[in-house]
Amino acid sequence: MEQHQFALNEKKKVALISVGAAIFITVGKLIVGLLTGSLGILSEALHSALDFVAAVITYFAVKISDKPADENHQFGHGKYENLSAFIETILLFVTCFWIIYEAISRLVSGNTEIEISYWSYIVVIASIIIDYSRSRELMRVAKKYNSQALEADALHFSTDIWSSSVVLLGLICAQFGFFLADSIAALIVAAIVIFIAYKLGKRSIDVLLDRTSVETYKIVETILKKIPEVLKFHNLRIRTSGAYTFVEVSIHVDPKMSIEKAHEISHLVENAICEKIDKCEVHVHEEPDNNHLTR
Repeated sequence: MEQHQFALNEKKKVALISVGAAIFITVGKLIVGLLTGSLGILSEALHSALDFVAAVITYFAVKISDKPADENHQFGHGKYENLSAFIETILLFVTCFWIIYEAISRLVSGNTEIEISYWSYIVVIASIIIDYSRSRELMRVAKKYNSQALEADALHFSTDIWSSSVVLLGLICAQFGFFLADSIAALIVAAIVIFIAYKLGKRSIDVLLDRTSVETYKIVETILKKIPEVLKFHNLRIRTSGAYTFVEVSIHVDPKMSIEKAHEISHLVENAICEKIDKCEVHVHEEPDNNHLTR
């Protein structure tokens, strides 16, 4: 129980710090973007604003997802994390549509000139440093506790690193009179975000629709084949919910085996699977293999 509370506190702490970082970055980019008229920085400000919304969603998703199962959520609340990741994906696509629209409008109209100041460089470079620090910490905790919501938040901050780097390059080009670079940089930011959003969205939808992970299925299948007392198995079903994995399987054992021994084998199977898959709940149904009796 103490270990569970420690994990929850660590996830909530890193999610809350991300909210604070997103607020700081968003306000800084918005102010500088409005002062300079840089579409690259303004697109980054909107991106960061949605990161703030995503960070808030992540915080509450992490807080709710670790609640124990109840009468209305008999498999726990883990899918709140997956739902959070899906919402973040939608927010990322909304960002992209606005950035692409504004960038193309400026390129077509020819109104691409912007004002460059040292504040432009300060806010972008500071953003890169903060994003790098936050994404690393978020990903560390996400992998430690298998949290898709925190992983999604980490991806948000990591995309900011790349997109801010592109904007920084656009500012340098604009400094030398190549103002088109700012709008082009904004389009590249959009392309980066679309790519990351697609990957994140696909993963979250797969979990929400209970699509079985091929990798996890192969792990369980390999474990079952290595246990000699398991003559064969069927009805292997795997689903994930947030950080948790649920496995159901029917195994065939020697019909001459006692009930106690068959029960021991089922526990052996459960323990073997749980050793390989973190936060896993396994249900094993054992039944006699009549074909084995006639041999």
